[in-house]
Amino acid sequence: QVQLVESGGGLVQAGGSLRLSCAASGRTFRRYAMGWFRQAPGKEREFVSAITASGGVTHYADSVKGRFTISRDNAKYTVYLQMNSLKPEDTAVYYCAAHQDGSSLYTSIQLYNYWGQGTQVTVSS
Repeated sequence: QVQLVESGGGLVQAGGSLRLSCAASGRTFRRYAMGWFRQAPGKEREFVSAITASGGVTHYADSVKGRFTISRDNAKYTVYLQMNSLKPEDTAVYYCAAHQDGSSLYTSIQLYNYWGQGTQVTVSS
């Protein structure tokens, strides 16, 4: 089992940047595929980005491609989401999630085994 704790959210103006971190407990982190999701008020939770266990393969939602970058440091048991050129429509609670099979990528919420508590990102216009 792995516990996930997100941090790095906050209030930023449009065009600004934030870096989210997701710290995982346990050495099994390096075997997990990781994902970032977000949920805006009144909307369903949606996929943002994912990364394989090795960090060699990444995937992004079209809405964030070219602006967001996912990465991981397995020695620090942490996955990151660098968010640049933020827009008001990026405002949401951002969640990280872990899947036990790190050999592939997963974009479906239902496939993830573990979730963090979320961190709020607010982008003002």
